[in-house]
Amino acid sequence: MSGVLYFDCASGISGDMTIGALLDLGADREKLIHAIDSLGIDGYELKFDRVIKNSVSAFKFDVMLTEHHDHESHGTEGHHHHHGHRHLGDIVRIIEGGALTPRASELAKKMFGVVAEAEAKAHGVEVEQVHFHEVGAVDSIIDIVGTAVCIDDLDPEYVVISPLSEGQGYVNCAHGTLPVPVPAVANIAAAHGLKLRITDTMGEMVTPTGAAIAAVLSSERELPREFKIDRIGIGAGTREYENPNVLRVMLLKPEEGDVDTVTELETNIDDCTPEAMGFVMDMLFKAGAKDAYFTGVQMKKSRPGVLLTVICAPEDRRKMEDIIFTHTSTIGIRYREMKRSVLKREKIEFDTELGRAGGKIVSGRGVHRFVPEYDDVKKIAEERRLPFDMVYSAVKREGEGHV
Repeated sequence: MSGVLYFDCASGISGDMTIGALLDLGADREKLIHAIDSLGIDGYELKFDRVIKNSVSAFKFDVMLTEHHDHESHGTEGHHHHHGHRHLGDIVRIIEGGALTPRASELAKKMFGVVAEAEAKAHGVEVEQVHFHEVGAVDSIIDIVGTAVCIDDLDPEYVVISPLSEGQGYVNCAHGTLPVPVPAVANIAAAHGLKLRITDTMGEMVTPTGAAIAAVLSSERELPREFKIDRIGIGAGTREYENPNVLRVMLLKPEEGDVDTVTELETNIDDCTPEAMGFVMDMLFKAGAKDAYFTGVQMKKSRPGVLLTVICAPEDRRKMEDIIFTHTSTIGIRYREMKRSVLKREKIEFDTELGRAGGKIVSGRGVHRFVPEYDDVKKIAEERRLPFDMVYSAVKREGEGHV
């Protein structure tokens, strides 16, 4: 699904609200059910329904437990059921044993890891010692895995999370009576730079599960300057507040010729082998660099050197720095954020007389053209033992018919 997902958390965020909104937006319900079934857990029923929250129609997702577990309350998630206790390792094994895509599996494990670290800090124990009362329960395993599966299915370009609206007062949970935001939510917000907005609502509007989802999915990127709303999904919570207890997720289509933000990193290197520099370049591109290149420079004491420049998304800066620091001899990296004008790009795939191939339709500001995907052209040329230029021209002709 091409586009940007925007989470409007004006009424907080929780696991069940997120799944409801993503299903309402168009995530595949059958994929969700299949993935959850593959986890090998039982004693639950999934409930899908539409409800009215303060005159707003919303999709309600819920997990109904059918077997006895130790009783715990799950706050805004609304799953007031009975729960078992698990450690992070137990949950990781459940996730890895399921029929999830690698991306969905990693997203789910990251979300549980975020909550484990927050709970460990709140209770002064090691991460491995954390007993997952709420998050380790069957319904919350389903909430996090289900969210990961839905996001993987929708496959947005990136996700933007609004400030999280939170209530105030106190809430009763597994650890007794706690202030709102509960310690785990406050720790997640502090560790991951989430923006909170305290409202006049008495009660919990952001759960640890919801905060972890926001922390992992947030790209730290801004909303497109101009966009059209392509779809809207609304997920219902269980609480009854003065304002609708819903999470709204919108699929946005940036307008042509949009402006986005990138980070440029630079460092001068004069004592690395060409082989090491080539390895670093490969690592940077595999990690998601938008561009990377070398420029010959003259350094101090007239030594010849190389200026390494990397262009990446702002949220990927530290990842790029880690690669450069680890695999080169540099001890300092300069960086700056900058705006760039970009044309609209749409990925397409199609069958050609030589095989399946794809590329990008580039448009905006009077431009409208098709650019073949290099890897597809290369694969066909290698498999059929044909000249690269001939395959490129054939794919380009076919692609231009789709423009």
